[in-house]
Amino acid sequence: MLVRPDERVPIARLLQFLEHGELLARDCAAWQAELAPDPGTKAFLLSQSRQEATHALVFHGAIAWLSPKHLGTGPLLPSLEEYRRRLEAAVARRDWAETLLAEQIILEGLGEAILKRVELGLAKRGAPFGRLRRILIHQEEAHYAFGCRALKRAIAAGETDTGALRARAHEYVALVESMVATLHDLFVSIDEDPTAWTADAKRYLPAWLTVET
Repeated sequence: MLVRPDERVPIARLLQFLEHGELLARDCAAWQAELAPDPGTKAFLLSQSRQEATHALVFHGAIAWLSPKHLGTGPLLPSLEEYRRRLEAAVARRDWAETLLAEQIILEGLGEAILKRVELGLAKRGAPFGRLRRILIHQEEAHYAFGCRALKRAIAAGETDTGALRARAHEYVALVESMVATLHDLFVSIDEDPTAWTADAKRYLPAWLTVET
């Protein structure tokens, strides 16, 4: 794998961020399974939780290869910690629609956008395990698609409305922007444009969420 020596630490630190994001997604999917409206939905979410745990292990292994000293080091990004707190509060309120918005739509959208950009860089560097990386991306796509369908059903059933979701979406997206801003120097150090990563993540938002009121 053609990773320059000066790229190892910044890439490891970016993967550490992804690992923490996958662990949050793992926990949230397990929480959501307890709120699921039907057995099929619950089964999907439990499967998602297991997949997210596997994704986190994959990133952990990549970090160990790139820069072992960064395993388990450093605090979480404050904005990611706040994201977790907001999700936990939504689960405690049993706000099914908000959890779908925050986890499967926004967080998974961010994860999918980042994975696809990381994939471009890894492919360029001749990285191994291409099939495994494609499986991870396919699973993130499935999680996102599930969230879109489930949220549409919740809106159609009158369980939530687009106005309330739009207000919540702005809060979660602001936290995503803060995460990327905090990682700005890491992106620059590996010749990546951090604003492009944020823009990619926003493309996963449904059109009705981006309409200004």
